[in-house]
Amino acid sequence: MEALLQNPEFRPALQVGARNLISLNDLFPRVARMVAAHQKWILSHAAYALHLERDRNDPDSGVTAARLLKLMRETGGASRNTATAFLAELLAYKLLRPASGGRTRRTRPLEPTEVSQHAMQLWFKSQMGTLDLLDGGTRVERIEADIAIFERAQPIAARRLLADSKWTQPPQGVAVFVWSESGGILLDDLMARPSSLVPENGRVWINVNLAALAEHYAISNTHVRRLFSNAEKSGFIGRPDDGTRGQFWLSERLVEQYAFWQAVKFEALAGAFDRAAKTPGQ
Repeated sequence: MEALLQNPEFRPALQVGARNLISLNDLFPRVARMVAAHQKWILSHAAYALHLERDRNDPDSGVTAARLLKLMRETGGASRNTATAFLAELLAYKLLRPASGGRTRRTRPLEPTEVSQHAMQLWFKSQMGTLDLLDGGTRVERIEADIAIFERAQPIAARRLLADSKWTQPPQGVAVFVWSESGGILLDDLMARPSSLVPENGRVWINVNLAALAEHYAISNTHVRRLFSNAEKSGFIGRPDDGTRGQFWLSERLVEQYAFWQAVKFEALAGAFDRAAKTPGQ
């Protein structure tokens, strides 16, 4: 992970990656709402990992409420009520559906619908694209040539991240955003705006219209302003002394914490790809 953080191209690659995530958000707004807060991200990736780990010859495998709850208990990712409500929401929005198999109705597995599968695959490829930017790799091409690499890699990465408190418990500045609804994509949006994430005098300046930000991501002005207010109170963002409208600064500490947290994720994803790209059984 230290190698990523020391790489001078890492922060520019993160900005490209953030812009790609914003494009995916705009392409799949309903799916994006299912990962709009960090806890929902954890639940989404845990559920998808269980789906990809399903053995059709084993009726006790795949995504069920019981298995997702068990995984959340083991990792502390979410409470029983939160996980149960989340599955119900995915079913209501037709992002999950009942699958064949299971010994009883209660143990019948669920599976992602086509839109969910497409969105997860595009997300994973966008992350591989960021890694390819850093080392000139061909991960995206290899996944496009063999989708089984993704199907093996996603559960490996998800389980590694679920077991890593550096990912599940984000640094303070990141946490201000990502534990709130749509806070993750808002933080990516802020990081994507400046020409560089290299601070000058401890600050990175950005221009942002809060009302336009709220409209773009279909969230309330009140929610956006509350998030910014909380981040300001903690010293992670601020406004110019002259009160110029639309101007804000991101603190060096926030940028560093964002880069660190992203490095945790990308290290896990890179390792998962390397393992998955090997021929099964090697």
